[in-house]
Amino acid sequence: MASEAVRGTVRVAPVERRDAWWAEPLAIVVGLSIFVAYATWILFQNQYYYSAPYISPFYSPCIVSNCLHSQVPPAFRWAFSPMWVIFWIPIGFRLTCYYYRKGYYRSFFWAPPACAVPDARRHYKGETIFPFIIQNIHRYFFWLALPVVFFLWWDVFDAFRFPTGWGIGVGTGIMLVNVIFLTLYSFSCHAWRHICGGALDVLSSAKLRLRLWRWTSFINEHHQLIAWCSLTSVALTDVYIRLLAMGVFSDPHWVF
Repeated sequence: MASEAVRGTVRVAPVERRDAWWAEPLAIVVGLSIFVAYATWILFQNQYYYSAPYISPFYSPCIVSNCLHSQVPPAFRWAFSPMWVIFWIPIGFRLTCYYYRKGYYRSFFWAPPACAVPDARRHYKGETIFPFIIQNIHRYFFWLALPVVFFLWWDVFDAFRFPTGWGIGVGTGIMLVNVIFLTLYSFSCHAWRHICGGALDVLSSAKLRLRLWRWTSFINEHHQLIAWCSLTSVALTDVYIRLLAMGVFSDPHWVF
């Protein structure tokens, strides 16, 4: 496909691709839109997020006075949904993630929608202007997200402690799978990879950091798949716990 540069802009000839290049951007639009709509809905629910011993990952850590279940003493009084206090951290971490940036730039902004397909805008400015320059805050959201992942692991530990004693349930397994995906998502992140191997002239001289960098680089290759698996697992975990709290069905579990 022919193209020519003109004063910093790129004029691209009409699309000549005959494959279904639009399928991936469309799937991302649909997938992210469904997740955002669902997360927005439960943000205002302020109920059905806890069914002993399970707590929804959207509401963890629950650190305000009106929590149905709190892992720590309430930090302050709060009259609204506990999710308002914490949800901006994982949302900010994902929105500034390199993969999601690529995903919504291509799908929602068409910049570009696919390889060898023209941009929706004639002038490309990238992330050099507001508000997109704020994307660089991703490395700080990584550090904010780590305590959230820690609390989610603590929730899994709590999920073995039933009112009648220690045991294991279907919800325990669902929460465990979810936190594994979220941990892999966090530590396959480009920010963590840079922490492991960045700012070194000779990486081989730092043996531990070299091992961490190699391990992170391996899972970083699958960051896109892990991102979607973790996004789906968060929503499904909340759905399962919500249905339990609503009394739609009971959680099969076994107490030791």
